[in-house]
Amino acid sequence: MGVVDTVAHAAETPDLEQPWAALGLRANEYEKIHEILGRRPTSCELAMYSVMWSEHCSYKSSKVHLKKFGELGRDTPRGKLLAGIGEQAGVVDIGGDWAVTFKIESHNHPSYVEPYQGAATGVGGIVRDILAMGARPIGVMDPLRFGPLDAPDTARVLPGIVAGVGGYGNCLGLPNIGGEVVFDPSYYGNPLVNALCVGVLKHDDLHLAFARGTGNKVILYGAATGGDGIGGASILASETFEADGPAKRPAVQVGDPFMEKLLIECTLELFAENLISGIQDLGAAGLSCATSELASAGDGGMHVNLNTVPLRDHTLAPEEILMSESQERMMAVVEPHHVERFLEICAKWDVLATVVGEVTDGDRLIIEWNGETVVDVDPVTVAHEGPTYERPYARPDWIDALNADTANVLPRATSDAALAEQMLSLAGSPNLCDKSWVTDQYDRYVRGNSVLAQPENGGMLRIDEESGLGIALATDCNGRFAYLNPYLGAQLALCEAYRNVAVTGAEPVAITDCLNFGSPEDPSVMWQFAEAVIALVDGCKALGTPVTGGNVSFYNQTGETNILPTPVVGVLGVIDDVADRTPMGFAHAGDAVLLLGATGEHLSGSTWADVIHDGHLGGMPPIPDFGHEQRLATVLVAAAKAQLLSSAHDLADGGLSQALVEACLRNDLGVAITLPEGDPTVQLFSETPGRVLVSLPAATAGPFLRLCEQHGITSERIGEVTELGELEVVGRFTLGLDELRTRWSAPLRDAMAH
Repeated sequence: MGVVDTVAHAAETPDLEQPWAALGLRANEYEKIHEILGRRPTSCELAMYSVMWSEHCSYKSSKVHLKKFGELGRDTPRGKLLAGIGEQAGVVDIGGDWAVTFKIESHNHPSYVEPYQGAATGVGGIVRDILAMGARPIGVMDPLRFGPLDAPDTARVLPGIVAGVGGYGNCLGLPNIGGEVVFDPSYYGNPLVNALCVGVLKHDDLHLAFARGTGNKVILYGAATGGDGIGGASILASETFEADGPAKRPAVQVGDPFMEKLLIECTLELFAENLISGIQDLGAAGLSCATSELASAGDGGMHVNLNTVPLRDHTLAPEEILMSESQERMMAVVEPHHVERFLEICAKWDVLATVVGEVTDGDRLIIEWNGETVVDVDPVTVAHEGPTYERPYARPDWIDALNADTANVLPRATSDAALAEQMLSLAGSPNLCDKSWVTDQYDRYVRGNSVLAQPENGGMLRIDEESGLGIALATDCNGRFAYLNPYLGAQLALCEAYRNVAVTGAEPVAITDCLNFGSPEDPSVMWQFAEAVIALVDGCKALGTPVTGGNVSFYNQTGETNILPTPVVGVLGVIDDVADRTPMGFAHAGDAVLLLGATGEHLSGSTWADVIHDGHLGGMPPIPDFGHEQRLATVLVAAAKAQLLSSAHDLADGGLSQALVEACLRNDLGVAITLPEGDPTVQLFSETPGRVLVSLPAATAGPFLRLCEQHGITSERIGEVTELGELEVVGRFTLGLDELRTRWSAPLRDAMAH
């Protein structure tokens, strides 16, 4: 392995050439490390700074913008935020002594390189973030984006990613209750794999990541450290790929969900016996991250002996041990008198556990290898004082022409038969078709607390068996809207996820986000990003929902082609009793069907423009009305509590047309509706936000209409549920449910059969 580059050796060899550029550092960043240390870094220090100062770990291009989320405060409509931005995951008080922690993160680039393991370890990483807060993980969701369904690389990455998400989550015994599967040419060569996890805890169970108490021991437990994932998420997430780019498989982590399951149960028992003073999961940047972040957040320093780290590969150099992103590892700070019991519990669960260091006086992170010091740094400079860039950003000059190219002037159907065919075409398009080929690979009901899951508007989980207290979650983003106007697009994503929670009967209380964008070195991309952040700050202020945390993923591009800006928003809702939930599908023949909210001429960026007009993308997206969204949510939550509704389905992609198709096919019930006054293309396919399709029995119509009137929500009775096995638009056309189901269920199934 050659001479170990110790601190003493670094001081004696100031001019030694180092591979800083290959590790992703810029010249000015390398000079800054020299300035901080007063000498050149050792190779181990260089490894630590390179991964911790990467875009993925340090948020160096985004943190000047993300600070704006701090303006939102820590109040939710149901209580206080117990932990927010800066912690491993946000924690929300949901009533009684219950709290919920949830977060969404990206694992995009590793999932392109090695689809199965990239997606699997994305799930594993977010689950450990939730576990590290002191919570039991209880569910996952997975917003996914791919290139065109018929593209060759989609056939490579989609099955692997779906299998990875399902394989890892199913082995952990975690229900997958929602997410998205979206196709667009911009994601070709750069799929997006966003993973959300939610966990439950009592208030007293909350744990935070810090190393306090001189003399306390630092214990590494879980899997042994291997060569997989060296520089993985941290370095890969700061690179761009060609569509048929290089194999980087050694940089992708390899997951073992059975080890993670043992780690979860072991950690929860350690928490239950109050043996842990501080805890951090080992995700991106591995030991470099865990040691520096725990030490910098504590009240002292830390001393670590790398020789004590259990290895799967004994040829690893110390730098590689520090950079490895091997999965299923945690680091805990434990008082000396608890160490023996800590190790006993780990042994009981067959979890490897080793004391690798201790908390020290002072403010230095010292790491030894073979009895010599290879790292001597102030951990704050590694973990929290990385470079901050105010990247130039500017509204692109091409956007005016794009916005002028409105879809509202595109040719519309001139006959009822053409309208019917357009409804079928939308239902059978990749983005609106049946996604059960994906979701059937996920266990949605394990643990027995899943109340709603795909294809419902939002996922719902029971928290408390006695009271019925539950939570709902939804993730959404229309990247086409965000491309046309990133400010409005981000707010529309927020509104859609908020509404998707409300239609289940849950009160929306907090959000997490995963902001997926192209290269931050492109001023137009940084403008998109800055606009999206401001949009979410403004929107969350209006809705009273704080941002609890999230993730930024940059460099999502293939060659010079950036992805559509994709600010995925996850909304958490609370429902007092899950027995009061409202499902999305028509439930009883004879129920009245009502449309809530007014329909405008909003065809730009719509699925109709995309499918019927060969991918047309131009014009302006609709402008959300936050006051209306709040009042609508109030009506939907109150209606669920009073059990006034048989079903509720929000109108989004595909407008009224797709909501009708999905509401019919859910339980094989037909509908007969009369379109409201106006152009039938607009009434069927417009994507005006703030609208919901509901069905209800005659007995509850009076109370529901009074509730709508009380809160200023317009409603129009457009038809009724039938047993006829058909979707009838009275006076225009009738489509058999069998024909609809055939078109709706074919695309994904057929594409994956080849």
